[in-house]
Amino acid sequence: MGEKVQFVVSKQAGMRVDKALAELLPDMSRSYLQKIIKNQSVIVNEKIVKSNYKMVSGDVIELEIPEPVEMDILPEKIDLDILYEDDDIIVINKPKDMVVHPAAGHYSGTIVNGLLYHCKDNLSGINGVLRPGIVHRIDRNTTGAIVICKNDIAHRFIAEQLKEHSITRKYNAIVYNCFNVEEGSVDAPIGRHPVDRKKMAINYNNGKRAVTHYRVLENLAGKYAHIECQLETGRTHQIRVHMTSINHPLLGDDVYGPAKCPYNLEGQTLHARVLGFVHPTTKKYMEFEAPLPDYFNHLLEILQK
Repeated sequence: MGEKVQFVVSKQAGMRVDKALAELLPDMSRSYLQKIIKNQSVIVNEKIVKSNYKMVSGDVIELEIPEPVEMDILPEKIDLDILYEDDDIIVINKPKDMVVHPAAGHYSGTIVNGLLYHCKDNLSGINGVLRPGIVHRIDRNTTGAIVICKNDIAHRFIAEQLKEHSITRKYNAIVYNCFNVEEGSVDAPIGRHPVDRKKMAINYNNGKRAVTHYRVLENLAGKYAHIECQLETGRTHQIRVHMTSINHPLLGDDVYGPAKCPYNLEGQTLHARVLGFVHPTTKKYMEFEAPLPDYFNHLLEILQK
């Protein structure tokens, strides 16, 4: 049996029940609470509700929080490229073809496996047993800087900055087709693809607001461009979807770009180069830069000839 909790709704009136619970239980992610609701473990006024139930002032919410699951993700001695580390956070330069956290088909060799070995028990627990310390992620074939939190206070502090879009995130990418402008922005909502559920797409019906600012660093070989993208929001596959939507898919992206790539690449040419945020303890702004990986520099050399 898990822990039973009860709330009487006041300030959360008008919210969906999953959003209200995320506010009332800040140590739990909204996705985790949605799972509890789906398992019919949330009752409002003695009736089982779904995630989209709208709260009314005076509603009585009751739920049972399941007992914590024993972590079965094993620590592994993995050579992590650490850019910075202290008692609250660790910033890692993620290599290509490395998954951030365990998921179906990837239960070993992930950043989390390496972190469990390196940090022992010093990781935040907010995102559950499969994602300890993980406050944001980048795709398997995207390289670059990612911050991990060592305690729940740091996790909440960084997560709030992500929510407010105050974190600096600059990416370098090589895309198809030259530009005739120096910079621009794409402001288009992103949601699940209406047919292929594994893909994201511009979705004006059910998508969430997504904004990407881009700056052209160099047009290459008459048919490619090296660009910098700065995220205002952080939706899944945001840069890949946005750049494809303006006819500049990422080189090597076999999901959103051409099926055949003229170069021997492992996925999209996308690198999280700059990551900046306010430190959870010192309250000072810190910025980290992950140097461009060798494959990226090598490709630039080829295209600049």
